[in-house]
Amino acid sequence: MKSFFTTFRLALFAGAVFLGTWGVRAESGKPNLLVIMVDDLGYGDLSLYGAPDLKTPHIDALMNAGTRFDAFYANCPVCSPTRASFLTGMYPDRAGVPGVIRTPLPNQSTSWGNLRNDIPTLPVVLGEAGYDTALIGKWHLGLEAPDRPTDVGFDFFNGFLGDMMDDYYDHLRHEKHYMRRNEEPIYPEGHATDIFTEWTIDYLRSQAEKDSPFFLFLAYNAPHTPIQPPADWLAKVKQREEGISDQRAALVALIEHLDDGVGRVVRALKENGQWENTVVVFTSDNGGQLNVGARNEPWRGGKQEMWEGGIRVGTSVTWPGVIEAGKVDAEHDLITMDLYSTLADLGGASVGHAIDGRSFAPLLRGEPFSPGRRPLFWVRREGNLKYGGLDYHAVRIGDWKLLRNTPFEPYQMFRLDQDEGETTEIPREKAPQRFEELFEALMAHINKVGQIPWQREHP
Repeated sequence: MKSFFTTFRLALFAGAVFLGTWGVRAESGKPNLLVIMVDDLGYGDLSLYGAPDLKTPHIDALMNAGTRFDAFYANCPVCSPTRASFLTGMYPDRAGVPGVIRTPLPNQSTSWGNLRNDIPTLPVVLGEAGYDTALIGKWHLGLEAPDRPTDVGFDFFNGFLGDMMDDYYDHLRHEKHYMRRNEEPIYPEGHATDIFTEWTIDYLRSQAEKDSPFFLFLAYNAPHTPIQPPADWLAKVKQREEGISDQRAALVALIEHLDDGVGRVVRALKENGQWENTVVVFTSDNGGQLNVGARNEPWRGGKQEMWEGGIRVGTSVTWPGVIEAGKVDAEHDLITMDLYSTLADLGGASVGHAIDGRSFAPLLRGEPFSPGRRPLFWVRREGNLKYGGLDYHAVRIGDWKLLRNTPFEPYQMFRLDQDEGETTEIPREKAPQRFEELFEALMAHINKVGQIPWQREHP
């Protein structure tokens, strides 16, 4: 079965290359597409969201140059599932990634996903529409064929295959090396944030000399643990923020260093003459990690949790002259998987298969957008004694939300329009119809995705 899926996906990719060779890439008028996804950034860890001890002028400026979406969700409170949803337009468990795909240790049995090989990814769809496609930065969806970036449709990859780095400077994970340029090992020097920024600037410069538009997925691994900012950035924060704890200072410095990288990328777009014709999405794969000092205010909870702080992420979309600048949208409940069809729409690409996400491109263009109510689901599978290899969930319909943060606790219900901090549980007997509506929708989703395999094949 695996070999069939792999052949199918490679055939799709080959078709995209064929079409590009015979002139599709020469089409004009398409915008460049740049998605900047950062790793574990807390909703409240940007200065425009009220962080009192943190300065992010470049990300703030980028978000203010377009429309900011304050009700935007990540597809999961952890890394791999959200990335799978972005690349497939599907819920993570439907994409084959209900949990974290981990860089293996001997006898490890806690890797919870395998990206499906039978569906065209976003780079395949955009490649068919004439885009050069690239990923720079963190991958976290597989280490070997057929699950590497260039296996799933990216023309170019320059980054890190694994789940995380144990050190921002030596770039190792479990004492193994996972930095690659396409499939070849490379050994860059320096802080990972600087490396990914410099690689991005190089890529943008090379694309400025081409007629074809580009789709670039820039996936920073900051501010994921280890919280390891450059020493000069840490010293600057400690000098400026009197009384700040060592833990918080390190995270603030890592985020401010990331902000500087984003600013350098935007500056490169402007210097290359690409800014006016580039759609730039900024988002995070999940909320901030509380035990390293993240701030997710005004929401409750953080990374790994189904509270809003684990899944609500600051997000913006910018396209000068097309998308309204300075607008804040807190009305529409959008989610990572919606970016798939939205970017395809903006890039003039066709999506000829069923997905779960929906395009909000009309909203970006200032056109009528009344998509109606839909249920949103969050599922994560995890091991150890807290989770036992089982799923835990959340579901939202309108203003009502049902959740649990481990498989072994009861579901809790909240009404977000009256209790955005999720402080007061609404007992089932107080709103039995709402509880049943939420629970039955969740059960239907779980039943639907139960047919999707997620285990890796083992020899």
